[in-house]
Formats: sequence, C-alpha cells, structure tokens
Amino acid sequence: MKSPICDMLGIDFPLVAFSHCRDVVVAVSRAGGFGVFGAARHSPETIHQELQWIDDHVDGKPYGLDVLIPENMATAGEKNVTWKSLESRVSQRHRDFTRDLLEKHGVKLTTADVAQDQPQPFDKERALAVLEAAFRHPIRLIANALGVPPTEMIDMGKQHGVPVAALVGAREHAVRQVTAGVDILVVQGTEAGGHCGEVSTMVVVPEVLKAIKGIRDVPVLAAGGIMTGRQMAACMAMGAAGVWTGSVWLATAEAETTEIFRDKMIEASSRDTVRSRGRTGKPARQLRSAWTEAWDRSPDSPGALPMPLQTLVSRDAFDAIDRAAAAGNPRARELVSYFVGQGVGLVDSVKSAGAVVQEFKEDFADAVEHMNALLAE
Repeated sequence: MKSPICDMLGIDFPLVAFSHCRDVVVAVSRAGGFGVFGAARHSPETIHQELQWIDDHVDGKPYGLDVLIPENMATAGEKNVTWKSLESRVSQRHRDFTRDLLEKHGVKLTTADVAQDQPQPFDKERALAVLEAAFRHPIRLIANALGVPPTEMIDMGKQHGVPVAALVGAREHAVRQVTAGVDILVVQGTEAGGHCGEVSTMVVVPEVLKAIKGIRDVPVLAAGGIMTGRQMAACMAMGAAGVWTGSVWLATAEAETTEIFRDKMIEASSRDTVRSRGRTGKPARQLRSAWTEAWDRSPDSPGALPMPLQTLVSRDAFDAIDRAAAAGNPRARELVSYFVGQGVGLVDSVKSAGAVVQEFKEDFADAVEHMNALLAE
C-alpha cells in the first residue's frame, strides 16, 4: 500500500496496534500490521526481558514501543519523587472510600509492597531509562501520550533514526507537537479508550490535517473507536495515512485482559463506556462499572486525586477486584473495568489477534471496492 506510514515503519498495511501484551504485538506484526508495546509499567530491566521475547518470536517483523510521559502532573517540576513519598499525600478519606467501596462488594483490599526507591507512576526519568534500554532492540517507533514528548525523547529518536509519534486530541495540540519536532501524529477522538479528549474522531482528524498543513508534512494516524477495516478506510479517505488501534485487541485471545473483562466487553454496548478520572486522575475512557459510578456519581465520593496520586488509590484496588472476580465473587464482577473505547459495542466474540488483522484487511478491501463502484460509470 502506498502510505508514508508504510515507508516509515517498514510495513505493507498501515494498521498500528497498541497493546500491553507482548503476544498481541507479535501476532499483529507477524500478520502484516505494526504492533506497539505499551511500556508504562515497566522498568529498564523488565522491558529488556519483554522485548527480547518479542525479538525471539516476531520473525524479524517491525514493532514499536509506547511510553507515558505526561506533560502536566501534580508533581511536575519535583525531583526524585518516589511512590513511597507520595503515599502521604493520599488522604485518609480517599483510602477509606476505596476500602469501603470494595468491602461493599465483598472484596478485601490488600496493599502490595513497594520498594523504597520505586519511582512515582509515570515518572519521566524512568520512562527515558526504559527507552534507552529499548534501543538495545530493533524497535522501529517510539510513541508518547499526554503531551509533547520531552526533548530527550525526540533527540533519542533522531539519534537512532527511529520516528517519534505523539498522541493529540485537539488541533492546537497537534500544532505544538509538529513545532516540537515529532514525526508522526496519532490523532485520537473521544471515542478512544484510555486518556482522550472531547472531540470525535470524525471531526478532529480533518481539523488537525487542516491545522498542520503548511507547517510541516507530518503523517497522521487516526485513532478512536476504530474496530474494523471499513472504519480504517473511512479515516484514510479523510486524509489519514493509517490508523492507531487499541480497544479491538483487548478482546483477542492473546490480550492481557481477564476472561471476565472480555466477557463484559462482549456484553457491552457503545453506551457502556465513560470518561472518568477515577482510575488515573485524568479523564480516561473505560468500561462503566460500580467503580466509575461510585467515584463519579456518589454523593460520598471525595473526588479523584490529580495524576499521579489517583493511581496510588486505584492500582491495588483493581488488582484485588480482579482476583476476587476470578475467584467467583459475583459482586466483584460489578467493579471489574478497564480502559476501552466506544467501539466496544462492535465486539461480539473473542478472536485471535492474527484473525483480527486479516479481518481488517478484508474489510478495508471491501470498503475500497465499494467506493470505487460508486465512481464507476
């Protein structure tokens, strides 16, 4: 396919798949797409182990890495912030609310031990160290969300000849990213799972393309609610060079998600997701659950803490929820949630990641054939 994304990433079909699961990354890349491994929870040591496994199984196909370095956090500008040092900033009210919520659903909250020097969630220096370690492997893309990548990250990409991608949800964000020097824009609509803005994919993609025209020629990957090859074709008809996908891979057999969450995905409609601050402190689209309802709608809710503090509240809680649900607690199932977009309503079964790539290709070809037929005399 003639797309600048194909040329930049060394692929034949411009379908980019973000996943925290190495098996999904490998399956997508081997099937002709481009897998991107989410590294937000990794250290330099663990990322080396994961990427080595990918290298051993991907048959030389290209893949990339995604980190999360927020431009704005409650701890911005502070040095040497650790998980332990942040714990004192979580109020007793927030702790009590979380414990009581879980107890109402028969879930016992347990706290995992954290090393004294473990960095804060989404720590910039740790993320840069992860990137340094990752360049020991043949990665073909590095990507960042939640703001302009730090200069060090952009410089790393240039040094290693690897494109740097950045996620945007509004045209003004795109202009800042292009000015900063990123190589690829991931233009994400509000339909997307995880952190997202308020403008739809159908609107924000052409807005961004118009805004950056004349500044610099930067290819755009459309993102947000894209679950089929027909949607991919529609985005490329608007001018995107390809698509960035995430939620569709959560319902694959290889995904990191639990069986219970995959079942809830199949049951859900497109109206069953919500943008909530209750998991990370920033608006993130996820499956509506008793957790999101309590944090967003309960009159007793203390309100979400700013990023990164809310992660200290939610991470242990969701580990406990998933364990209890897996053990057969039906009330815990009401709390089970994960980041997922409005496209969840299009999920009707669990498939292999390779099969999903093949369906994308077939649906894309059908859509193009349909459009060509409209032009035929």
